[in-house]
Amino acid sequence: MPDSLHDLQAAQRAFADARDWGQFHTPRNLAAALSVEASELLEQFQWLTDEQSRQLSDDKKAQVGSEVADVLLYLLQLCDKLGIDPIEAARQKMQVNAAKYPVDRAKGRITKYTEL
Repeated sequence: MPDSLHDLQAAQRAFADARDWGQFHTPRNLAAALSVEASELLEQFQWLTDEQSRQLSDDKKAQVGSEVADVLLYLLQLCDKLGIDPIEAARQKMQVNAAKYPVDRAKGRITKYTEL
């Protein structure tokens, strides 16, 4: 079983290749599928209160986990097709966010960085 994002990405690539699905996995199609799956994840929380969303039943948590997996797998496939290292991209984005939201100005605030 894959134990890193890169291993998971390679396993997902092999899964798609074995089925000759690469022909359908264009960046546009993968981004669209990712958006659909993210919406299905959001749907799991529709009509729940904030408190209910924090205390999911085991069944609901399993459903959320399945949608999280779909989102992750499509994201990894998109990164694979575009040659983007998802870990490095996330590290770089965290650095950008740290510069946009310095602790001394953003701590405890929901304000957008342009309004800090």
